[in-house]
Order: sequence, then structure tokens, then C-alpha cells
Amino acid sequence: MDREQTLAALRERILAFATSRISRDRAEDLTQDVLTVLHEKYPLVTELTDLVPLAFQVLRFKMLDAHRKAIRRGEYNLESVEALPLADRADDPARQLERKQTIERLLAAVNRLGTRCRGLFAWKLEGKSFPEIQRLMGQKSVNTIYTWDLRCRKQLLALLGGTWE
Repeated sequence: MDREQTLAALRERILAFATSRISRDRAEDLTQDVLTVLHEKYPLVTELTDLVPLAFQVLRFKMLDAHRKAIRRGEYNLESVEALPLADRADDPARQLERKQTIERLLAAVNRLGTRCRGLFAWKLEGKSFPEIQRLMGQKSVNTIYTWDLRCRKQLLALLGGTWE
């Protein structure tokens, strides 16, 4: 019996052993890995009496390595996606009410600010940078804009009662 026929016969034994301990797909992958190792690293071993113990030793090492890798990756503790509930995209009614009240408080406080602060906040909400706001407000220094921004935020916070919540 030549080496290829021996490996083909050995493949069935390896696959049966591996399948008895792990899933069929993983067993086939490990069997292929074992045969690759035997073919590449042990080409001089040709006798079936020598190949069988060698093949099963390599298989045990491969299975142990696969087990360690699965533990390291957390594959044993995975939950089925179908078992998880779908996330409700809408906020619950209490959260919606809280958000509505916060927005109303914020709008009332912003309306009580001066025109400079309202304009500054409007440009910030439009995504303008401080140098752009500097040009729009006709100021010579960007530091002036930073100072106004700080003062406007402090004033807004005070109008909100000292908290953003």
C-alpha cells in the first residue's frame, strides 16, 4: 500500500474520532490539518503502525489548540441572535416627555439671552468654527469669540437653573 492510500484510509479513522468529540465541520477541518502536517512534516513515516499513533497525537494537539482558541475568543458563551429581543428604536413615553420638557426649558432660556449669544449659538449649531464666527461678528481677535462663548454658556446655564439636566 503506497503512502497516498495509507493516508486516505487513515483519514477516515481520524475523521471518525474527531467527529465523536466535536462538530462535523470542525472535525473535517482538523482532519485536513492533520493530514497536511503528516504530509509536510513527516514524509518519511510510511508504515501504518507508525502513522496511526502519530496522526492521533497530532489530532489531539490540534483539538486542544482549537479548544483553547475557542475559549480565548469566547465562542462557548455565545448567545443566539434570534434569542435576543429587538431593540425598540423609539424612546419610552417617559423619556420622550423628559426630552420634550428639556427642549422647552432650553428654548425658553435661549430666548431670554441677548442677541449676541443667540447669534453665537446659532452659528455654532450650523457648524461654523470660531474663526468663521469671528469674521461673521466682525471681531479682530478670535479670543474675543472664545470669551463671549464662555460667558454665553455660563449665562445659559444660570437661566437653566444651574444644571444642564
